[in-house]
Amino acid sequence: MENKQRICNLLLKALQATTHGKPVTALRYTREDEHDPLSEEQVEIVYNNAWGKTVCVTADSGLAMIKDIMNAV
Repeated sequence: MENKQRICNLLLKALQATTHGKPVTALRYTREDEHDPLSEEQVEIVYNNAWGKTVCVTADSGLAMIKDIMNAV
């Protein structure tokens, strides 16, 4: 199983190296129920003005999750 928070951490560094992604301060992955692999998964995109956006990444592979996050940024 992929470590989705680690993927978010690595993606965050790449985003922050870009002009458009520089205001992003955090990508926080959460799963509704850690013991249920089919529970809802989300990534919260946090910006430097404390504004945030939530992206549904339920059942996404690591690559699909990256695509969903990038579409939301």
